[in-house]
Amino acid sequence: MDRINELAKKKKTVGLTEDEAAEQLVLREEYLKAFRKSFKQQLDNVEIVYKD
Repeated sequence: MDRINELAKKKKTVGLTEDEAAEQLVLREEYLKAFRKSFKQQLDNVEIVYKD
């Protein structure tokens, strides 16, 4: 996560090299995969209870 933020800041200020841009894309995809997996697990553990 730190590296993603570091690359984002650099992109806004001085720009990224081709290697850094490729690294940023890979890191972003890895982060999104982990986020989706975690979110899906949370949803799978949700139980809806109705008051009758």
